[in-house]
Amino acid sequence: MERRERAPRPDWQRRVEEVGFPIHTADGPYWDESAFWAFTPGDVDLLERVTAELHQMTLAAVGHVIDTGRYWERLAVPRELVPLIARSWEGADGDGDPSIYGRMDLAWDGLSAPRLLEYNADTPTGLVEASVVQWHWLQDVDPAADQWNSLHERLVAGWKELAPWLPVGPLHFASLDVAEDVLTATYLQDTAAQAGLATSFVEMRAIGWNAVKGVFVDGDGVEMRACFKLYPWEWMAREQFGAMLPRTHTRFVEPAWKMVASNKGILAVLWELYPDHPNLLPAFLEPGDMASYARKPLLSREGANVVLVKDGDVIAEGADQGYGAEGHVWQALWEPEAPTAGKHLSIGCWLVRGVPAGAGIRESDGPITGNLSRFVPHLVAEDAGGDPRRRARFRAIAGTS
Repeated sequence: MERRERAPRPDWQRRVEEVGFPIHTADGPYWDESAFWAFTPGDVDLLERVTAELHQMTLAAVGHVIDTGRYWERLAVPRELVPLIARSWEGADGDGDPSIYGRMDLAWDGLSAPRLLEYNADTPTGLVEASVVQWHWLQDVDPAADQWNSLHERLVAGWKELAPWLPVGPLHFASLDVAEDVLTATYLQDTAAQAGLATSFVEMRAIGWNAVKGVFVDGDGVEMRACFKLYPWEWMAREQFGAMLPRTHTRFVEPAWKMVASNKGILAVLWELYPDHPNLLPAFLEPGDMASYARKPLLSREGANVVLVKDGDVIAEGADQGYGAEGHVWQALWEPEAPTAGKHLSIGCWLVRGVPAGAGIRESDGPITGNLSRFVPHLVAEDAGGDPRRRARFRAIAGTS
């Protein structure tokens, strides 16, 4: 794992817009190709293996929450939605309602074991840049190189797998009228269309309830029998029609059980079930006597209202967006053993249908990954990571000789 600088393509703005990514610049460059991260094939194998294991552990943790019923209040899950969550977990065939995608954010310095920061299981964004934009960057700058990125192909194949589960009629794709959300939802809609599914887009605020038929409908009054929604379950529960969710027969992607997997309190459940696991950080639903930790709201996004404390002193705070009323989780502070080129990075490891499918890297100048943290592309190179300490340590972590 090694950060390398590279001059951006002279017309990079036009190039990323041509592949469907107009939101490349906000208050500063969000898409940043002035550098890239190079991983070895062994790096990718390790990240892939860790991501797969963490996903299976999370599924076990979700099952534990649902089976024991111990955590509903602690995780601030609305009681009225518990039957819906349990029903989606069991599913019509006993295997649970299916998921199409998710993103696990890992901390890694190339020396110590990768650690789970959080699982964006319900409404992850950053997909277009990970799947499409960085792939086209690679084709322009080094077409002979490889990249950990099979996202597009796996998404198309994943929708084909879901087709037998989906009812007759269009699969609706819904999001707020926010540029990033629309971009993500319509990209997923395009992959579903490529899989041969009939699709339709609806803005979240246009969704209504037909009281006569007892169904959700889109802005044209068409029944929504199936819907991919880029909108958090906990927000849906508070909406005007939230009380109708347990009564609806609409099949949602992502399913209701993702409300548990995406809750940051699942980090504490994971630590309880898998104490001292090398890819977890200690996490608790009470602060205890921890002196260095990240206090994270159970329900928050993009680092909002996260507080980092080291030896009792606050060292960083995320943007205040009003999260935290439902409670917090206290996760041990992660500190790299080796510097990562003076940057703070989060490696977003994507899963499609539960299978690791690629990575997107976010860089920030501070230790909290926020909404404006830069997306930096990556490639796979045999000669990445020249630090002898790193090579020896990697062999121990990866179990290679």
